[in-house]
Formats: sequence, C-alpha cells, structure tokens
Amino acid sequence: MARVAIVTGGTRGIGEAISIALKDMGIEVAANYAGNDERAREFSERTGIRAFKWNVADYNACQDGVRQVEEQLGPVDVLVNNAGITRDTTMKRMDQQQWQEVIDTNLGGCFNMAKAVFDGMTGRKYGRIVNIGSINGQAGQYGQVNYAAAKSGIHGFTKALAQEGARAGITVNAIAPGYIDTDMVAAVPEDVLGKIVARIPVGRLGKAEEIARGVVFLVDENAGFVTGSTLSINGGQHMY
Repeated sequence: MARVAIVTGGTRGIGEAISIALKDMGIEVAANYAGNDERAREFSERTGIRAFKWNVADYNACQDGVRQVEEQLGPVDVLVNNAGITRDTTMKRMDQQQWQEVIDTNLGGCFNMAKAVFDGMTGRKYGRIVNIGSINGQAGQYGQVNYAAAKSGIHGFTKALAQEGARAGITVNAIAPGYIDTDMVAAVPEDVLGKIVARIPVGRLGKAEEIARGVVFLVDENAGFVTGSTLSINGGQHMY
C-alpha cells in the first residue's frame, strides 16, 4: 500500500512542485489549499492529485481535514508544511492583524498540522515531516518582521519536534528556500528583485522543482538518520 502525504499549500508554486514530485515517488498525495477553488480544480485535473480545502490557521479545520484525508486515502505518513502568506510592511505601518495572520498561518499552521498527524505516526512508528522555512527566517528581511519571525520559529519548531519523534521513527526536518521563481516573488517590484538576484552567487532565482528535490530526499524511507536538520537551498545567498 502506498504511503500517504499531505502537502499544505500544495496546489501552486513550491507546493505544487512538491506534490508532483511526491506523486512521482509513488506516494498518494493530498494537496491542501485554502481559497482558490478554480486553481485547485485545474491542478487536480492536470496532475491527478486530489485537492482538499481547509485553512491551516484553523486548528479544528486541520483536525477535520486530516480525518477526511485518512478516510479517503489512508493513514498519513508524510506531512509537508508548506502553506504560507505574506503581509509585508515596516513595523511602523504593520498592524496587529497583519502580524497575527502571518504568525497563525505560517507558524501556527505547522503546529496545527503536526498535531493532527503526530499521534498516528507515533503509533505506527514511522513518519516524515518537512517544514518549509525561509532564508528570511535565517537572515531577516526589511519589512518582514512578521514573516521572518514565523519562519525563524519554524526552524526552532523543527529541532524541538525532531527530538520528540526520533525514537518513534519520525524524522522532522526543514528546508529554507532562498528566492524562488514563484507568484509570491513575482509580486516583488522589478527594481527590488533585480537587487536581490544580484546578491545570489549563482546569479538567478531558484526553481520550485529544486525545493521539491530536497523534500524528496528528506521524506525517503532511507533518510531515517536525517532529523532536526535545515537544508538551505538558496543559491549561496546565505551561508552559515
């Protein structure tokens, strides 16, 4: 029986690439999404991957969503916490709602989803969790105190949960992408994006498929000795 994976934010951008890569591994994939029904329908028709709608910032919705996936596809062995939003502005202009929405979705979503699958993984003595952080959670970024804080929190969350899951056969790792050629990055003003690319040693934006290849490595059944790690995929922009 095929392993089952949930990829949050799995119908577009980096999440779409991850969903397709996991399917190509022979994993049964449930691609979660929050709002764009038309995009999700097109994604499912094109890829054959089922899409499931719920908001990862909502604890109860995550519990219900995972139950629905397990009823239709089977127990969840792989979780990729990819869903994320931005509400970029400076501290002076940022309001509490812009702060809280990003924290609740990007960091809270990791907790909500991990909570929904962790007991099952523990009982089966197997699990793979990959949390998608960010170069900006490692290095910070002007105008992103909410996003940088949430993504930095993901890296700490990963290390702590890895210690809890290790003896139960559950690995927990993170990937910190640099600037990837997605819709989110495309929204950055052209002059600003040009300055960003100029600071990337390889001289280009990354591709979503390059992040997906990192996920494929970390969720492989033979990757059981890799846990609590953060894999930076950023073209050399931030090294430490």
